[in-house]
Amino acid sequence: MSILLDVIKQHKAGGHNGIYSICSAHPTVLEASLLQALKDDSVLLIEATSNQVDQFGGYTGMTPADFRDFVLDLARQVNFPKERLVLGGDHLGPNRWQGLSADEAMKNAEGLIEAYVAAGFEKIHLDCSMSCKGDPVPLSDDIVAERAARLAVIAEKTAEKCGNAGKTVYVIGTEVPVPGGEAEAINELEVTNPEAAKKTLNTHQQAFEKVGLNNIWDRVIGLVVQPGVEFDHTKVIDFVPEKAKALSNVVSEFPHLVFEAHSTDYQTAQAYKDLVDNHFAILKVGPALTFALREGYYGLCGIEKEIFPEEKRANLREVLEDVMLANPDNWAKYYHGDKQQQFFARSYSFSDRIRYYWANPTIGAAVDKLFANFEGVEIPLPLLSQYFPEQYVKVREGKLQADAKSLVIDKVQGVIRDYAAAAFFNQNKEWRLCKTI
Repeated sequence: MSILLDVIKQHKAGGHNGIYSICSAHPTVLEASLLQALKDDSVLLIEATSNQVDQFGGYTGMTPADFRDFVLDLARQVNFPKERLVLGGDHLGPNRWQGLSADEAMKNAEGLIEAYVAAGFEKIHLDCSMSCKGDPVPLSDDIVAERAARLAVIAEKTAEKCGNAGKTVYVIGTEVPVPGGEAEAINELEVTNPEAAKKTLNTHQQAFEKVGLNNIWDRVIGLVVQPGVEFDHTKVIDFVPEKAKALSNVVSEFPHLVFEAHSTDYQTAQAYKDLVDNHFAILKVGPALTFALREGYYGLCGIEKEIFPEEKRANLREVLEDVMLANPDNWAKYYHGDKQQQFFARSYSFSDRIRYYWANPTIGAAVDKLFANFEGVEIPLPLLSQYFPEQYVKVREGKLQADAKSLVIDKVQGVIRDYAAAAFFNQNKEWRLCKTI
């Protein structure tokens, strides 16, 4: 049985459990995630998006097979068991090719699905909600479902060809917010209408039946909806269980299905528990992880300025600013206002467009120099307290090493721990993860 099917089975049996999904390609974020899951003795779901990774390389330059090998290599380095690792693909469909005709875009989408499934990605989010060149805006539910079914056929044929027949699980539907957070200020959100959620499910089930895929419906484990959570540059819309109660009841009719919640970054620890309890049992997290990573890097930059002479400093913050100004494509259309407001957003926006720049060689060299500066250096406790207050407490208690990498890793893990507490424990803090996983 698929690990994910087992997790969903437990949840539907009243286990109050779920799973969080790490949506990042940053090696330090992934290392932190693997180490946290190792400590928790849990499974780990890592997902790539259609923007990050595709058959042509995506913005990371990695194909699905490249990304798989990249993650597996990181897992080997920290001795994380391969059998507890699940790979997923997010927003797989014509998203990358919306400027092409629907026929051209869907042909590319078929290649995308084939590449992901052939590379061993087990969890496939079929997302054909976006309009292509010449399409009506928005697309009807029937067209979206028909295109998703077309891609599901490719997925099933590829899995069978690779000896993995019956192992692929699916998520359908799309989120209301844009991936990675809203570009404009938001004040409130509409929770997905329960009838709209039911219609999405019914149209997809009918579309699958039309192409002879009746047998995969029990492997559709998730429906993407808007539970009323989101963030913009400086605000977070928090989950309110009462507003999502009617929507929450929809999945009670489906013994194999839960909701998948996107853009859950920056919610409170209690909100994650409430989300899982209300059947939003697949929790996606992305920008919050690299936001915490950036906080860690900036903390080291602050300490660096206090204890190193100017000529020895990596000056990472200044390097980042120079590179982002010289290459504005990944932030300019998202960050508005005057120069000071844009300056603030480049570093501190919750949407964290800075995450697209960490792979830049100039920035990478500055990060390497920053860490090299701290090799063999004992960071003064008062500066730890100033720049890493939570980690300072752990260092004082003997629970954490005070080296630069350990401090940054723990910053990222602070985000993951809240998700893990919601996904793998019930409200009485009892372990809920099936020991067969």
